[in-house]
Amino acid sequence: MTAEMIAPAWMHQQISAQEYESWSEEQCAGVEIVDGMVVVGPSASKRHNRLARILANALDAAADPDWNADTDFDVRLHDVPLNNRHPDVTVYRAETIDVTPSRPEHVLLVVEVVSPGSETTDRIVKTDQYAKAGIPFYWRVEQAPTGVPITYTYVLDPATKGYRDGEMFTGVIEAAVPFPVAVDLRAV
Repeated sequence: MTAEMIAPAWMHQQISAQEYESWSEEQCAGVEIVDGMVVVGPSASKRHNRLARILANALDAAADPDWNADTDFDVRLHDVPLNNRHPDVTVYRAETIDVTPSRPEHVLLVVEVVSPGSETTDRIVKTDQYAKAGIPFYWRVEQAPTGVPITYTYVLDPATKGYRDGEMFTGVIEAAVPFPVAVDLRAV
């Protein structure tokens, strides 16, 4: 059995930003591009999707009108090699709602909800990539065995292009930055 029988040929070669932009919405769904290579993520559980939606709704309601919070779109970290990430929740400048692709300078906060199969990527790889891209805030939501999500927040240190630890919340998030927001994740 050859690799082409398992996955399409385009998954075995680097692609450019121009090639990716020619893809259909269906081709882009469920993939990220890392160093020009297509990475297919695991399917998200209903719990994962609900956590992301609840967070996006709360962040959107708490933000001032200059910011929107949404799920389900790419953030172009850089063009060469192509790096497109697909955060679970993104808080971005409202004025850029029609700008594609979204760029790090449009983004205030990204949130990743950790699932089985994304632990290392969400805890280490994306943390580093988002920081180096200059995204000011990163939150990571862990689905703890107790069923009560734990949220870790990080704040960018512009001098080092790395994140420093912010607050940690168990169940209920009561964050002051990047803007005041309260959201209860215990009932998910």
